[in-house]
Amino acid sequence: MTSPTIEIKTEFTGGLELLFSNQRKHKVSLPATDLNGQPANITFLIQWLCEHLMKDPRKDMFVLEGSVRPGILVLINDADWELEGEEKYELQAGDEIVFVSTLHGG
Repeated sequence: MTSPTIEIKTEFTGGLELLFSNQRKHKVSLPATDLNGQPANITFLIQWLCEHLMKDPRKDMFVLEGSVRPGILVLINDADWELEGEEKYELQAGDEIVFVSTLHGG
């Protein structure tokens, strides 16, 4: 028997797409629960993306101390994640999570 999964959309912009095979949009099917049996949340999504979707070895460009780096804006269904509980937000089928880098080299 396979574990239940959840289907969401992710998008990476502002240069982050370079870490994800130069592809901005991804349809993702990930486990509906984390390793502890809790509903999948943004923290779990970030870990999952690093392990399964990111091909670039420079994970530190996306994650710092288990969360997205400062300077990366996270939108959950077009709303700032701060309004949705940040990393604790429980993913729902059909959610669209957008990661936008506001850091630019110069």
